[in-house]
Amino acid sequence: MSTPSLAALPIRRLTPRDLTACADLSEDRGWPREEHKWGLLLTAGQGYGIDDPDGGLVAACAVTTYGSWGRPDLGAIGMVLVAERHARKGVGRRLMRHVVATMGTTPLTLHATPNGRPLYEELGFKVTGRAEMLRGHFVPGGPETRVATRAATAEDLPAILRLDEEVFGADRTPLITRLPAFADQLRVAEDGGRIIGYAAAWPNMETHVVGPLIARDTDTAKALVASLAAHTDRPLRTDIDVRHEELLAWTKERGLESVAFNAVMTYGITDLPGDWTRRFAPLTVAAG
Repeated sequence: MSTPSLAALPIRRLTPRDLTACADLSEDRGWPREEHKWGLLLTAGQGYGIDDPDGGLVAACAVTTYGSWGRPDLGAIGMVLVAERHARKGVGRRLMRHVVATMGTTPLTLHATPNGRPLYEELGFKVTGRAEMLRGHFVPGGPETRVATRAATAEDLPAILRLDEEVFGADRTPLITRLPAFADQLRVAEDGGRIIGYAAAWPNMETHVVGPLIARDTDTAKALVASLAAHTDRPLRTDIDVRHEELLAWTKERGLESVAFNAVMTYGITDLPGDWTRRFAPLTVAAG
């Protein structure tokens, strides 16, 4: 029996049962397996993939939607991967066209690497911003902040959800309510008993990823990052909107180093919703 052509292989919805195959695909392309992150994306979001007749996946990606059930306000695309043996054959383009068509009129966003950006531009995505990835062991020091932080409790979740929707510009309840189980730390910043920011640190291979990072101002963001760093021995990793120049300079003074830049791109909208001045870092670039 002849092997079907790549163009004839069907695109299907992925489920949490495909987690190992997704991690294998990441490893195939030289990425970390990131099983913990794939698990979140395949439960809080929706995966799309193409099965390889010889086993595993030809390609995969994840889409996380935000807003009303059935009528999302925004969709974030991430983890767009094609197996090395099938690279440069138009598979990624076909998968992306399918996802864009499936999402209909829903505005879309993604973080693009320099290698992926030309394809997304071809499909109609526009660059609307940039994020800088940083990584390293956090070194305490400098003036102490007066912003009070503490570990979040179950009672804080409604206030966190309200603040997150206000800043992000869309309801992310299915994603944010998974944070207590997904993250190793979830902390809030307070002023007069009112939550003015929150941040999580979640395990990703040997690092702790700082995100989301939502804060009233830069001092609050610094306090949250420092409080997360104080409770881990792992290197930190985060992706900060380049417009937050003061926070970027501070994190580099505290030992984190620039690793890469990704382009923030949108489709169907000219800019992301919400308040970027209080949105410092995403939970993960794969989820917008």
